[in-house]
Amino acid sequence: MAETSHTQRRRGPTDQAVAFGDHVLRGIGQVVFQNNPLSGFIILAALFFNSWIYGAICLLGVVIATLTAKVLKADDGLIADGLYGFNGALVGLALVAFTSADFRTGAIPSVHMLVYIIFAAAMTSVVFSAIGALLQPYRVAALTMPFVLVGWLFLFAVLKFANIDAGPLAKPVSPDDYVATANYVLPTWYMGIGNAIGQIFFQDNWIAGYLIVVGIAVNSRISAAMALLGAALAALVAVVFGGPEGAIRDGLFGYNAALTAIALGGFFLVLTWPSFLYTLFGIVLATWLWASVAIFLEPIDMPVLTSAFVLVTWLMLIGAKGFAALRPVAPADAVTPEVNRQRYGLKMHDP
Repeated sequence: MAETSHTQRRRGPTDQAVAFGDHVLRGIGQVVFQNNPLSGFIILAALFFNSWIYGAICLLGVVIATLTAKVLKADDGLIADGLYGFNGALVGLALVAFTSADFRTGAIPSVHMLVYIIFAAAMTSVVFSAIGALLQPYRVAALTMPFVLVGWLFLFAVLKFANIDAGPLAKPVSPDDYVATANYVLPTWYMGIGNAIGQIFFQDNWIAGYLIVVGIAVNSRISAAMALLGAALAALVAVVFGGPEGAIRDGLFGYNAALTAIALGGFFLVLTWPSFLYTLFGIVLATWLWASVAIFLEPIDMPVLTSAFVLVTWLMLIGAKGFAALRPVAPADAVTPEVNRQRYGLKMHDP
C-alpha cells in the first residue's frame, strides 16, 4: 500500500513537471554531450547572460522538441536523457540568429516566426528518429545532423514568405566576408576561443562561451578541457594558414572543432594516447572543413551550422572501427570520458 502511494506521488502533476524540467535541462546540456541538468542550467544561464531572447528561444525549442517526442511516445530513456530536445534548441536559436538584424542579441520573433520555430523544433524530433534508425547498424549517433538539415530547410523557406522577415543575414558566414589583412593580437586568441564555444549556441559573446565551459566542467572536466583544446587548436591552425583575423576572433573556425574535440576526445572513443592523437587530427580537419563548406554555401547565403562537425565525426567514428588502437564507445553506452575509461579499466595515466 505504501509502495502504491509512493508511485502515485511520483506520477503527480508536480513530479511530472519536475521530471520534464529535468529532461529539458538535460537536452540543453546534450548540445555539448553533457547529460546533466546542472550543466544545462548553467549553459542556459550563459545564454540569458548574453541575451534573454536567445535564452527564451533555446527553452522554447527544447520544450517543443521534447514534447513532440513524448506525444509520439518515443523511447522514454532517450527523452529522459534529453536526446530528443537538443536539436530543437539549436534550430530555434539558428532561426532567430540568422533572421535578426543584430546577431549578437537576436530580435524578438514575430508571431509568424514563433509558429515557424515551433514547427521546426518539432521536426527535429522526427528527423532525429529517422537518422537514428538509419545509423543504427553503424552504432553512430545522429549528433546535430537533424538540426543541420531542418535548419537549412527552414532557412531556405523563409525567403519565400513575406510575413517572415528574413533579415539581412547580418553575421558573415564565409571567410571571404572578413578583411584578411587585420593583425593577430591577444584578443584574437582569448576572444576567439571563448567565442568558438559560444558559437555552438549562436552566442557572439566570448564571456558566455567561457560560462558554457563551466557548465561542461560541472559534468566532465575532460570534456571541458577538450572543448577548450578544440577551440584553441582551431584558432592556431587558422592563424598558421592565414585565416581572416575577424573570423578567428568571432570563433567561426573553432566551434565545429570544439564539438569534434568533445565527441572524439573521450566521449565516443575511450581516451587513450592513440585516440587523443586521433582527436587532434579530427580538430584540424573540422577547422579546414568549416572554411570549405562556408565557401561552398556562400553563393546561396547559407550558414555552415554544425555540418563540418557532423561530417568529420561520423567519418572518423566509422573509420575508428578498423583501427585496433582505438576503442569506440556505442552511443547508448557513452556517459562521460571519465566513466568510459573506468568501464574499460583504465586510469588517467594509462595509455
